[in-house]
Amino acid sequence: MNRFEEKTVSSDLLFEGKIISLRVDEVELPDGKRAKRELIDHPGAVAIIPVTDDGKIILVEQYRKALNRSIIEIPAGKIEPGEEIEVTALRELEEETGYGANQFEYVQSFATSPGFANEIIHIFVAQGLYKIDKPAAGDEDEFIELMECTIEEAEEMVLDQRIYDAKTAFAILYAKKILKD
Repeated sequence: MNRFEEKTVSSDLLFEGKIISLRVDEVELPDGKRAKRELIDHPGAVAIIPVTDDGKIILVEQYRKALNRSIIEIPAGKIEPGEEIEVTALRELEEETGYGANQFEYVQSFATSPGFANEIIHIFVAQGLYKIDKPAAGDEDEFIELMECTIEEAEEMVLDQRIYDAKTAFAILYAKKILKD
């Protein structure tokens, strides 16, 4: 047993939506006291670092209502029920960029906001990209614009906060390493 474990005493589902659900758990702390935890359940997501043959990365710009602004990100999307993460990653690459990949490699997974959410993002690198003639349509409420940039340009976007999310900042750091090899 983990000495910091919090045992769930009760759980109350407050909201169940298309992407997330919100619940409040009452937990017993390691010292025997009780506390409440507001928790978001999320099915998880994938994110892809698409690398072109000339060593550029493909990014997408889209509006994020939670931030009330547009940001530049790597392609990413939610895992559908019962879907393998590799399948999700290939699907999202096609839907968001119109590309497929001959080489697809898992990089790492990480928790996005472990203080209140269980979302895990699985990162992949896609190389040997090829344009798909009739790519699968993306989400009808998603408006994105593609861009290709060098790793140096992407680093500059992190510094000036056009790239503002953790998964993409992580991806830029990782891409810098693999593009130098």
